[in-house]
Amino acid sequence: MTKPTITVIVGTSGAGKTTWICQQLRDMSAVDQVIYFSPGTGTVPIDQTLIATEFPGIKVFGEGQETEFLSQIPQAEAVYLELGFYFELGAIAQILGNQNYHAVAVLPPNLSNSEYHTWATEIIPGAPAPTNQAGSLWRIASNGQVVDETSLEEFWYEITHGAYGVVSRAKGIFDVNDGRSIYCDFVAGVPQTDFLELDLPRCLDGRPQRFSGLEVVGQNLDEANLKQTLLDCCLSDGLISQYQQQVQQILLQGELV
Repeated sequence: MTKPTITVIVGTSGAGKTTWICQQLRDMSAVDQVIYFSPGTGTVPIDQTLIATEFPGIKVFGEGQETEFLSQIPQAEAVYLELGFYFELGAIAQILGNQNYHAVAVLPPNLSNSEYHTWATEIIPGAPAPTNQAGSLWRIASNGQVVDETSLEEFWYEITHGAYGVVSRAKGIFDVNDGRSIYCDFVAGVPQTDFLELDLPRCLDGRPQRFSGLEVVGQNLDEANLKQTLLDCCLSDGLISQYQQQVQQILLQGELV
């Protein structure tokens, strides 16, 4: 049996590690024997959810699934291990042991002579994200919550314009009031992108039974107000039911036209 190609991807926050992996997957003729592992994300697996949604044929592993991930490597054709900026490079050996791998670092163009440059066999120029990794990382899962999209847009504007501290990176997946699951992404110094609708069924029957959550990286983060404002965006059971009925009616009318 041919040994799989194991690619380890590291880099600074917001430089584009997951984006690069997605591009590699799109370029493949088939992805049904590919596995992806991103440890350290706890209960907020944003990147894992994004990849699993776009590439449903991939086996995706996250926090606490290291054993399952390692057991699947011999059966895979390609393996991607993505490490967040908060990991030391020494963590790779702790995960993979003495297995050979291709070392890729996705880095901002203005970063040079870092430990990543010494470690990597391939340097990928990424987004011009901030190179100062100092600061705090804050995460919150919001599974089962539905947020008002207009309120979310206002909240996202506040996050990205300094209302809760100096934010260098923010990303999140949210269920909104019309049943869609949307992905939000921000990197300081990089042109902002519109919210992205994930290719998932609309949730129109009660509270969603899938992941949603937010991750913010920055300095002097006001974590209490971040949490409270997100909760303020969430809808009650009654409003969720009301919105879902409205969307069901609209979709039914569209089908009958």
